[in-house]
Amino acid sequence: MQNVLKYLLIIGCLVLPWNATAVNHGSLTDQLLGQKLGRNLVESLLVKSLLEITEGKTKEAFNTVNELIKTAPNFKLAYLIRGDLLSAQGRPLTDFGNPEAALARDNMGDEINGLRDEAKTRIEYYLSEKNTALQPNLLVKMSDTQQHIIVVDTAKSRLFVYKKTDGGLQYMADYYVTIGKNGVGKQVQGDKRTPLGVYFAGQKLMQPLADMYGDGAYPLNYPNELDQHQNKKGSGIWLHGTPTDTYSRPPRASDGCVVLSNPDLKSLAPILQRGKTPVIIADNIDWLDTSQSTSEIEAQASEKQVLQKAIDDWRNDWISQDTEDYLSHYSKKFFYSDGGFQKWADYKRSIQAAKPKVAIEIEDISMFSYPGFEEPIILVNFVQDFRSPTLKNRMLKRQYWVNENGRWKIIYEGAA
Repeated sequence: MQNVLKYLLIIGCLVLPWNATAVNHGSLTDQLLGQKLGRNLVESLLVKSLLEITEGKTKEAFNTVNELIKTAPNFKLAYLIRGDLLSAQGRPLTDFGNPEAALARDNMGDEINGLRDEAKTRIEYYLSEKNTALQPNLLVKMSDTQQHIIVVDTAKSRLFVYKKTDGGLQYMADYYVTIGKNGVGKQVQGDKRTPLGVYFAGQKLMQPLADMYGDGAYPLNYPNELDQHQNKKGSGIWLHGTPTDTYSRPPRASDGCVVLSNPDLKSLAPILQRGKTPVIIADNIDWLDTSQSTSEIEAQASEKQVLQKAIDDWRNDWISQDTEDYLSHYSKKFFYSDGGFQKWADYKRSIQAAKPKVAIEIEDISMFSYPGFEEPIILVNFVQDFRSPTLKNRMLKRQYWVNENGRWKIIYEGAA
């Protein structure tokens, strides 16, 4: 592994010359790529070409990068590597893309640095210890109508797809993505940041779009209820593709959207086309090895049960019309469309004073950990069927629950 780390520094961070000494214990390329079966072909060829360069196999690298360009003809990073290999016929390779010469010649320094960052990000993830047994350390319970969840780890510029199974989440695929030019934590319109939170992808936009959005766009529901409560501004945060002349973009290059290559976006279409696909965007996710981390997985299952019981108790106290017990399930920080906790409490006390007989059923519950807060917050969606002497109502409801001093309480409630 020390050799892998050494070459990751050479290729990923690109602080040492290209033409590093080959590994003494067999081919590094063969060792590593042999362990990475099933990954994206374009990315596999990219990494293979870079590793071949570090082993001094420039002829093999040239053949590999030509195969890469044949597979992805609009992959700018591949052309840059091929340009370096062509230049190597007349001079030693000393740096990735020769940015100083590019800057002087074409004022292309920023673009070269962007491609450098893309190479670094892709190879660091490709050579990581990630395996399909890993899953995000997030509380997730999908509803009966949900089959997949998307998780974006912005620190890795990576989008992961998981499928619901009886045993929990099952890894399906992962893809390189681009996020906002200025990173994460969107606050205002035009800040070129990607929001952190739990969102739901709508169906593909059918109106004609500019070429910059590539083969399609799926809008996210930013700003959601928590975003609005925190006075976060802006709109138009989408999952979308790349321009026709661009296979992929640097890791920090969008105006805040999550951007995939067009082939990768197409592969997600069967999951996204139904709409309402949950998308968790988090920074530097904690990962669990499901083959080993049994205690953490059991703790997650236990926490789901605790939250489920809190929801059941809330419903039962509502049915009983015991107003004070019912209100005890709400945080003093609670907010809704018309105000805060005190207004909500006054309203509930007034309508429950006559103790009307009500029937309330809750179905199709989903739960998702909400990233970016010091206190644990869970987004909960469910179908609520409410009946009283004066009202019959069936609706999709959304709540956010916050863990305050070891007890789950509702911080927001409204229609989903």
